[in-house]
Amino acid sequence: MNLRPRRSEDPEINLISLIDILLVLVLFFLLSTTFSVDGRLRIQLPQASSAPLERAGSEPLVITVTSAGAYLVNGRELVNGSVDTLRAAILKTAGERRDLRTSIRADGRATHQSVVTAMDVLGQLGFAQLNIVTIKDPGAARP
Repeated sequence: MNLRPRRSEDPEINLISLIDILLVLVLFFLLSTTFSVDGRLRIQLPQASSAPLERAGSEPLVITVTSAGAYLVNGRELVNGSVDTLRAAILKTAGERRDLRTSIRADGRATHQSVVTAMDVLGQLGFAQLNIVTIKDPGAARP
C-alpha cells in the first residue's frame, strides 16, 4: 500500500486558443453586421423668414394680472376679478377671432391661482397659443 501523496499538478487553461476563438467571433460579427447610414437620405427642408409677419389690424390680446389678483384686458381694468367678467371682456375684445396673439403679463407677486384662472378662461374660449411675458433679470449672470 502506497500512502504517500501523489504530486498533483494545477490545472491550466490554455488562453491562446480562447483568444483565437474570440478573434474569429469578432471578425464574424463585424463582417456579417449591416450598418445603416441615415445620412444618405436627401431632404430639402422648407425655409422661413426669421421674423414673423405682422397681420394688419390685428391687435394682440394681452391679459394683465396685478399683484392683488385683478385683471386688465388690453390695458382696461375690469370691474371685478370674477371669471365671468374676465370671460366677457375677452369675448368683447377678441370677438370671434381665436388666432390672435395672446399673452399673459402677471406681476411677480400675483398668486399662482389668478394666473391659472386666466389661462383656464383662455383655454375654454378656444385660444390655443398662449405666451407668458417675462423680463430679463438684470442681476442674473450668464452661465
